[in-house]
Amino acid sequence: MREMAVHDIEELDLIGELGGLADLENNPRLALVYEVSRRAGSESRMTELLEQVIRMTQQTLNAQASSVLLTGDDEQELFFEVAEGPVSKALKRVKVSSDSGVAGQVVRTGKPLVVNDVSQSAHFDRTVDAVTGFTTASLICAPMVVHHRTVGVIEVLNKLDGSPFSRQDLEAVVSVATTAAMAIENTRLHQTVLDAYKATIATLAEAIDAKDPYTHGHSQRVMEYALIGGRSLSLTTREMEDLEYAGILHDVGKIAIDSQILNKPDKLTPAEWEIIRQHPGVGAALLKKIPFLERASDLVLYHHERYDGEGYPCGLRGEDIPVGSRILAVADAFDTMTTDRAYRPALTFDYTVGELYACAGSQFCPMAVEAFLSGLQAHTTHSRHFSAL
Repeated sequence: MREMAVHDIEELDLIGELGGLADLENNPRLALVYEVSRRAGSESRMTELLEQVIRMTQQTLNAQASSVLLTGDDEQELFFEVAEGPVSKALKRVKVSSDSGVAGQVVRTGKPLVVNDVSQSAHFDRTVDAVTGFTTASLICAPMVVHHRTVGVIEVLNKLDGSPFSRQDLEAVVSVATTAAMAIENTRLHQTVLDAYKATIATLAEAIDAKDPYTHGHSQRVMEYALIGGRSLSLTTREMEDLEYAGILHDVGKIAIDSQILNKPDKLTPAEWEIIRQHPGVGAALLKKIPFLERASDLVLYHHERYDGEGYPCGLRGEDIPVGSRILAVADAFDTMTTDRAYRPALTFDYTVGELYACAGSQFCPMAVEAFLSGLQAHTTHSRHFSAL
Protein backbone atom coordinates (compact mmCIF):
# COMPACT_ATOMS: atom_id res chain seq x y z
CA MET A 1 0.00 0.00 0.00
CA ARG A 2 1.38 3.43 -0.89
CA GLU A 3 2.31 5.90 1.83
CA MET A 4 -0.53 8.26 2.79
CA ALA A 5 0.02 11.92 1.92
CA VAL A 6 -1.13 14.55 4.40
CA HIS A 7 -4.09 15.47 2.23
CA ASP A 8 -5.31 11.87 1.87
CA ILE A 9 -8.51 10.55 3.42
CA GLU A 10 -8.30 6.80 3.09
CA GLU A 11 -10.90 4.15 3.81
CA LEU A 12 -8.98 0.98 4.53
CA ASP A 13 -10.21 -2.55 3.89
CA LEU A 14 -9.49 -4.45 7.09
CA ILE A 15 -11.28 -7.73 6.42
CA GLY A 16 -9.40 -10.67 7.91
CA GLU A 17 -6.98 -11.17 10.76
CA LEU A 18 -4.28 -8.78 11.95
CA GLY A 19 -1.67 -10.87 10.19
CA GLY A 20 0.77 -7.99 9.89
CA LEU A 21 1.08 -7.58 13.67
CA ALA A 22 3.80 -9.27 15.69
CA ASP A 23 3.57 -10.97 19.08
CA LEU A 24 2.16 -9.29 22.21
CA GLU A 25 5.51 -8.52 23.78
CA ASN A 26 6.95 -6.73 20.77
CA ASN A 27 3.84 -5.11 19.34
CA PRO A 28 2.01 -2.59 21.54
CA ARG A 29 -0.98 -2.45 19.20
CA LEU A 30 -1.60 -6.18 19.43
CA ALA A 31 -1.09 -5.99 23.18
CA LEU A 32 -3.74 -3.26 23.23
CA VAL A 33 -6.26 -5.44 21.38
CA TYR A 34 -5.55 -8.36 23.71
CA GLU A 35 -5.95 -6.22 26.84
CA VAL A 36 -9.20 -4.66 25.61
CA SER A 37 -10.60 -8.13 24.85
CA ARG A 38 -9.62 -9.33 28.32
CA ARG A 39 -11.25 -6.40 30.07
CA ALA A 40 -14.37 -6.59 27.92
CA GLY A 41 -14.93 -10.09 29.23
CA SER A 42 -14.71 -9.08 32.88
CA GLU A 43 -16.13 -5.56 33.09
CA SER A 44 -19.95 -5.35 33.24
CA ARG A 45 -20.28 -1.55 33.50
CA MET A 46 -20.23 -0.08 30.02
CA THR A 47 -19.02 3.44 30.84
CA GLU A 48 -16.15 2.21 33.00
CA LEU A 49 -15.09 -0.23 30.30
CA LEU A 50 -15.18 2.40 27.55
CA GLU A 51 -13.15 4.80 29.68
CA GLN A 52 -10.47 2.14 30.09
CA VAL A 53 -10.58 1.29 26.38
CA ILE A 54 -10.05 4.79 25.03
CA ARG A 55 -7.42 5.60 27.66
CA MET A 56 -5.37 2.54 26.66
CA THR A 57 -5.92 3.21 22.96
CA GLN A 58 -4.88 6.84 23.24
CA GLN A 59 -1.72 5.93 25.15
CA THR A 60 -0.77 3.12 22.78
CA LEU A 61 -1.13 5.32 19.69
CA ASN A 62 0.60 8.26 21.41
CA ALA A 63 -2.38 10.51 20.69
CA GLN A 64 -3.61 13.73 22.25
CA ALA A 65 -7.29 12.85 22.69
CA SER A 66 -9.85 10.10 22.18
CA SER A 67 -13.57 9.55 22.58
CA VAL A 68 -16.48 7.20 22.12
CA LEU A 69 -19.62 8.57 20.50
CA LEU A 70 -22.85 6.56 20.67
CA THR A 71 -25.97 6.94 18.56
CA GLY A 72 -29.12 8.28 20.20
CA ASP A 73 -32.42 6.45 20.25
CA ASP A 74 -33.50 8.09 16.98
CA GLU A 75 -30.05 7.52 15.43
CA GLN A 76 -30.08 11.14 14.21
CA GLU A 77 -27.54 12.35 16.76
CA LEU A 78 -24.29 11.16 18.29
CA PHE A 79 -23.34 11.98 21.87
CA PHE A 80 -20.02 11.65 23.66
CA GLU A 81 -20.36 8.74 26.08
CA VAL A 82 -16.74 9.01 27.26
CA ALA A 83 -13.83 11.25 26.31
CA GLU A 84 -10.16 11.66 27.20
CA GLY A 85 -8.03 14.71 26.52
CA PRO A 86 -7.81 18.43 27.24
CA VAL A 87 -11.50 19.23 26.54
CA SER A 88 -13.11 15.97 27.71
CA LYS A 89 -15.50 17.70 30.15
CA ALA A 90 -16.74 20.12 27.49
CA LEU A 91 -17.43 17.24 25.08
CA LYS A 92 -19.91 15.65 27.50
CA ARG A 93 -22.32 18.50 26.71
CA VAL A 94 -21.94 18.27 22.91
CA LYS A 95 -24.11 16.36 20.47
CA VAL A 96 -23.38 16.05 16.76
CA SER A 97 -25.58 15.16 13.83
CA SER A 98 -25.12 11.75 12.27
CA ASP A 99 -25.65 13.44 8.89
CA SER A 100 -22.37 15.35 9.00
CA GLY A 101 -18.75 15.14 10.09
CA VAL A 102 -16.31 12.26 10.00
CA ALA A 103 -18.18 10.42 12.76
CA GLY A 104 -21.44 10.77 10.85
CA GLN A 105 -19.80 9.48 7.68
CA VAL A 106 -18.47 6.42 9.52
CA VAL A 107 -21.88 5.74 11.10
CA ARG A 108 -23.65 6.01 7.75
CA THR A 109 -21.20 3.81 5.82
CA GLY A 110 -20.02 1.49 8.56
CA LYS A 111 -16.46 1.95 7.25
CA PRO A 112 -13.46 3.35 9.17
CA LEU A 113 -11.69 6.54 8.14
CA VAL A 114 -8.21 7.89 8.73
CA VAL A 115 -7.81 11.62 8.11
CA ASN A 116 -4.26 12.91 8.36
CA ASP A 117 -5.08 16.50 7.46
CA VAL A 118 -8.56 17.65 8.42
CA SER A 119 -8.13 20.91 6.50
CA GLN A 120 -8.22 18.86 3.30
CA SER A 121 -11.19 16.71 4.38
CA ALA A 122 -14.60 17.04 2.78
CA HIS A 123 -16.12 15.20 5.73
CA PHE A 124 -14.61 17.04 8.69
CA ASP A 125 -17.02 19.29 10.61
CA ARG A 126 -15.35 22.08 12.61
CA THR A 127 -18.36 22.66 14.88
CA VAL A 128 -17.06 20.60 17.79
CA ASP A 129 -13.67 22.33 17.69
CA ALA A 130 -15.41 25.70 17.65
CA VAL A 131 -17.50 24.82 20.69
CA THR A 132 -14.68 23.28 22.74
CA GLY A 133 -11.66 25.30 21.63
CA PHE A 134 -9.80 22.11 20.70
CA THR A 135 -7.82 21.98 17.44
CA THR A 136 -8.12 18.75 15.50
CA ALA A 137 -5.27 18.15 13.06
CA SER A 138 -5.73 14.44 12.28
CA LEU A 139 -7.92 11.60 13.42
CA ILE A 140 -8.90 7.97 13.14
CA CYS A 141 -12.57 7.03 13.36
CA ALA A 142 -13.77 3.40 13.51
CA PRO A 143 -17.35 2.10 13.72
CA MET A 144 -18.75 -0.03 16.53
CA VAL A 145 -21.14 -2.44 14.83
CA VAL A 146 -23.68 -4.73 16.53
CA HIS A 147 -25.89 -7.02 14.43
CA HIS A 148 -25.12 -5.06 11.25
CA ARG A 149 -26.08 -1.76 12.95
CA THR A 150 -23.52 0.90 13.83
CA VAL A 151 -24.13 1.86 17.46
CA GLY A 152 -21.31 4.38 17.69
CA VAL A 153 -17.71 5.18 16.85
CA ILE A 154 -14.29 5.39 18.48
CA GLU A 155 -12.20 8.43 17.59
CA VAL A 156 -8.48 8.97 18.24
CA LEU A 157 -7.10 12.45 17.51
CA ASN A 158 -3.71 14.08 16.87
CA LYS A 159 -0.43 12.19 17.20
CA LEU A 160 1.57 13.92 19.92
CA ASP A 161 4.71 13.87 17.79
CA GLY A 162 2.87 15.30 14.77
CA SER A 163 3.37 12.16 12.66
CA PRO A 164 0.51 10.75 10.53
CA PHE A 165 -1.65 7.86 11.67
CA SER A 166 -0.58 4.60 10.01
CA ARG A 167 -2.41 1.59 8.67
CA GLN A 168 -1.31 -0.34 11.79
CA ASP A 169 -2.82 2.39 13.99
CA LEU A 170 -6.14 2.09 12.20
CA GLU A 171 -6.09 -1.71 12.32
CA ALA A 172 -5.66 -1.52 16.08
CA VAL A 173 -8.50 0.99 16.51
CA VAL A 174 -10.85 -1.05 14.30
CA SER A 175 -10.14 -4.19 16.36
CA VAL A 176 -10.70 -2.27 19.59
CA ALA A 177 -13.98 -0.86 18.21
CA THR A 178 -15.17 -4.37 17.28
CA THR A 179 -14.46 -5.65 20.78
CA ALA A 180 -16.02 -2.58 22.41
CA ALA A 181 -19.17 -3.04 20.31
CA MET A 182 -19.58 -6.61 21.53
CA ALA A 183 -19.03 -5.45 25.12
CA ILE A 184 -21.70 -2.76 24.71
CA GLU A 185 -24.19 -5.30 23.42
CA ASN A 186 -23.40 -7.72 26.24
CA THR A 187 -23.76 -4.94 28.80
CA ARG A 188 -27.12 -3.91 27.38
CA LEU A 189 -28.35 -7.49 27.45
CA HIS A 190 -27.10 -7.79 31.02
CA GLN A 191 -28.96 -4.60 31.94
CA THR A 192 -32.17 -5.93 30.39
CA VAL A 193 -31.93 -9.05 32.52
CA LEU A 194 -31.03 -6.98 35.58
CA ASP A 195 -34.03 -4.70 35.06
CA ALA A 196 -36.26 -7.78 34.92
CA TYR A 197 -34.71 -9.04 38.17
CA LYS A 198 -35.29 -5.65 39.81
CA ALA A 199 -38.93 -5.63 38.74
CA THR A 200 -39.36 -9.09 40.24
CA ILE A 201 -37.63 -7.98 43.43
CA ALA A 202 -39.88 -4.92 43.73
CA THR A 203 -42.96 -7.12 43.31
CA LEU A 204 -41.69 -9.49 45.99
CA ALA A 205 -41.05 -6.57 48.36
CA GLU A 206 -44.60 -5.31 47.79
CA ALA A 207 -45.94 -8.78 48.60
CA ILE A 208 -43.99 -8.79 51.85
CA ASP A 209 -45.21 -5.33 52.85
CA ALA A 210 -48.77 -6.34 51.99
CA LYS A 211 -48.75 -8.82 54.89
CA ASP A 212 -48.90 -5.82 57.21
CA PRO A 213 -51.16 -2.90 56.16
CA TYR A 214 -49.05 -0.54 58.27
CA THR A 215 -45.86 -1.28 56.37
CA HIS A 216 -47.05 -0.45 52.86
CA GLY A 217 -44.06 0.99 51.00
CA HIS A 218 -41.71 0.31 53.92
CA SER A 219 -39.21 -1.73 51.89
CA GLN A 220 -39.00 0.89 49.14
CA ARG A 221 -38.47 3.70 51.64
CA VAL A 222 -35.82 1.77 53.58
CA MET A 223 -33.96 1.18 50.32
CA GLU A 224 -34.09 4.88 49.45
CA TYR A 225 -32.98 5.93 52.94
CA ALA A 226 -30.15 3.39 52.91
CA LEU A 227 -28.89 4.73 49.57
CA ILE A 228 -28.87 8.26 51.01
CA GLY A 229 -26.59 7.01 53.78
CA GLY A 230 -24.45 5.04 51.36
CA ARG A 231 -23.88 8.05 49.13
CA SER A 232 -22.81 10.11 52.15
CA LEU A 233 -20.16 7.48 52.89
CA SER A 234 -19.04 7.40 49.22
CA LEU A 235 -19.59 3.66 48.92
CA THR A 236 -18.42 2.02 45.69
CA THR A 237 -20.82 1.30 42.84
CA ARG A 238 -20.89 -2.38 43.75
CA GLU A 239 -21.48 -1.62 47.44
CA MET A 240 -24.36 0.69 46.49
CA GLU A 241 -25.90 -2.04 44.33
CA ASP A 242 -25.69 -4.51 47.20
CA LEU A 243 -27.21 -1.92 49.54
CA GLU A 244 -30.04 -1.28 47.08
CA TYR A 245 -30.95 -4.97 46.87
CA ALA A 246 -30.56 -5.52 50.60
CA GLY A 247 -32.63 -2.44 51.38
CA ILE A 248 -35.66 -3.47 49.39
CA LEU A 249 -35.36 -7.12 50.52
CA HIS A 250 -34.29 -6.64 54.14
CA ASP A 251 -37.62 -8.01 55.41
CA VAL A 252 -37.97 -10.84 52.87
CA GLY A 253 -37.69 -13.36 55.72
CA LYS A 254 -41.00 -12.11 57.14
CA ILE A 255 -42.74 -13.94 54.32
CA ALA A 256 -42.44 -17.01 56.56
CA ILE A 257 -44.01 -15.30 59.61
CA ASP A 258 -47.72 -15.53 60.42
CA SER A 259 -49.55 -12.27 59.67
CA GLN A 260 -51.24 -12.40 63.07
CA ILE A 261 -47.85 -12.00 64.73
CA LEU A 262 -46.75 -9.24 62.34
CA ASN A 263 -50.00 -7.30 62.85
CA LYS A 264 -50.43 -7.93 66.57
CA PRO A 265 -51.31 -4.61 68.28
CA ASP A 266 -50.39 -5.88 71.75
CA LYS A 267 -47.02 -6.71 73.22
CA LEU A 268 -45.43 -9.80 71.69
CA THR A 269 -44.81 -12.85 73.84
CA PRO A 270 -41.23 -14.18 74.24
CA ALA A 271 -42.12 -17.03 71.86
CA GLU A 272 -43.47 -14.58 69.27
CA TRP A 273 -40.35 -12.42 69.59
CA GLU A 274 -38.24 -15.48 68.93
CA ILE A 275 -40.16 -16.06 65.70
CA ILE A 276 -39.69 -12.42 64.65
CA ARG A 277 -35.95 -12.65 65.38
CA GLN A 278 -35.63 -15.46 62.84
CA HIS A 279 -36.51 -13.32 59.82
CA PRO A 280 -32.98 -12.00 59.05
CA GLY A 281 -31.62 -15.55 58.86
CA VAL A 282 -34.55 -16.80 56.80
CA GLY A 283 -34.22 -13.86 54.40
CA ALA A 284 -30.45 -14.24 54.02
CA ALA A 285 -30.82 -17.96 53.31
CA LEU A 286 -33.33 -17.22 50.54
CA LEU A 287 -31.15 -14.55 48.91
CA LYS A 288 -27.96 -16.58 49.12
CA LYS A 289 -29.44 -19.04 46.63
CA ILE A 290 -29.58 -16.29 43.98
CA PRO A 291 -26.05 -15.58 42.63
CA PHE A 292 -26.34 -11.82 42.09
CA LEU A 293 -27.96 -11.36 45.53
CA GLU A 294 -25.39 -13.40 47.45
CA ARG A 295 -23.43 -10.37 48.68
CA ALA A 296 -26.63 -8.57 49.64
CA SER A 297 -27.67 -11.58 51.70
CA ASP A 298 -25.00 -10.79 54.32
CA LEU A 299 -26.35 -7.25 54.72
CA VAL A 300 -29.83 -8.67 55.27
CA LEU A 301 -28.54 -11.24 57.77
CA TYR A 302 -26.92 -8.62 59.99
CA HIS A 303 -29.29 -5.64 59.69
CA HIS A 304 -30.67 -6.20 63.23
CA GLU A 305 -27.26 -6.42 64.87
CA ARG A 306 -26.54 -3.65 67.38
CA TYR A 307 -23.36 -1.62 67.56
CA ASP A 308 -22.97 -2.62 71.24
CA GLY A 309 -23.22 -6.32 70.42
CA GLU A 310 -26.71 -6.82 71.90
CA GLY A 311 -28.46 -7.40 68.58
CA TYR A 312 -29.43 -10.54 66.67
CA PRO A 313 -29.00 -13.10 65.15
CA CYS A 314 -25.23 -13.32 65.77
CA GLY A 315 -24.46 -10.67 68.38
CA LEU A 316 -21.85 -8.94 66.20
CA ARG A 317 -20.33 -5.76 67.63
CA GLY A 318 -19.01 -2.47 66.21
CA GLU A 319 -17.18 -2.62 62.91
CA ASP A 320 -17.53 -6.41 62.77
CA ILE A 321 -20.99 -5.59 61.42
CA PRO A 322 -20.84 -4.88 57.65
CA VAL A 323 -21.14 -1.16 56.96
CA GLY A 324 -24.14 -1.81 54.69
CA SER A 325 -25.96 -3.54 57.56
CA ARG A 326 -25.17 -0.65 59.89
CA ILE A 327 -26.69 1.77 57.38
CA LEU A 328 -29.74 -0.47 56.93
CA ALA A 329 -30.30 -0.58 60.69
CA VAL A 330 -30.54 3.23 60.80
CA ALA A 331 -32.72 3.46 57.67
CA ASP A 332 -35.05 0.72 58.94
CA ALA A 333 -35.42 2.36 62.37
CA PHE A 334 -36.02 5.80 60.87
CA ASP A 335 -38.86 4.58 58.65
CA THR A 336 -40.34 2.44 61.42
CA MET A 337 -40.45 5.38 63.83
CA THR A 338 -41.83 7.91 61.34
CA THR A 339 -44.75 5.75 60.10
CA ASP A 340 -47.91 4.48 61.79
CA ARG A 341 -47.70 1.01 63.29
CA ALA A 342 -50.33 -1.35 64.71
CA TYR A 343 -49.04 -0.67 68.22
CA ARG A 344 -48.58 3.16 67.98
CA PRO A 345 -48.98 6.20 65.69
CA ALA A 346 -46.04 7.69 63.79
CA LEU A 347 -43.46 9.57 65.86
CA THR A 348 -42.47 13.11 64.94
CA PHE A 349 -39.45 13.79 62.77
CA ASP A 350 -37.64 15.77 65.46
CA TYR A 351 -38.23 13.06 68.07
CA THR A 352 -36.96 10.39 65.66
CA VAL A 353 -33.78 12.33 64.88
CA GLY A 354 -33.21 12.76 68.62
CA GLU A 355 -33.62 9.01 69.17
CA LEU A 356 -31.11 8.17 66.46
CA TYR A 357 -28.55 10.49 68.01
CA ALA A 358 -29.33 9.20 71.52
CA CYS A 359 -28.83 5.58 70.41
CA ALA A 360 -25.66 6.23 68.41
CA GLY A 361 -22.90 4.15 69.95
CA SER A 362 -25.30 1.66 71.54
CA GLN A 363 -27.95 0.46 69.09
CA PHE A 364 -26.60 2.27 66.02
CA CYS A 365 -23.20 2.93 64.48
CA PRO A 366 -22.40 6.63 65.06
CA MET A 367 -20.86 6.92 61.61
CA ALA A 368 -23.99 5.44 59.98
CA VAL A 369 -26.27 7.78 61.95
CA GLU A 370 -24.25 10.83 60.97
CA ALA A 371 -24.01 9.74 57.32
CA PHE A 372 -27.73 9.13 57.07
CA LEU A 373 -28.82 12.36 58.75
CA SER A 374 -26.31 14.53 56.87
CA GLY A 375 -27.41 12.88 53.62
CA LEU A 376 -31.04 13.42 54.54
CA GLN A 377 -30.36 17.07 55.27
CA ALA A 378 -28.84 17.49 51.81
CA HIS A 379 -31.80 15.73 50.24
CA THR A 380 -34.14 18.50 49.07
CA THR A 381 -37.31 16.62 49.99
CA HIS A 382 -36.42 16.67 53.68
CA SER A 383 -34.19 19.73 54.04
CA ARG A 384 -37.02 21.81 55.56
CA HIS A 385 -37.03 19.53 58.62
CA PHE A 386 -33.52 20.55 59.56
CA SER A 387 -34.09 24.30 59.92
CA ALA A 388 -34.08 24.06 63.71
CA LEU A 389 -31.14 21.62 64.00
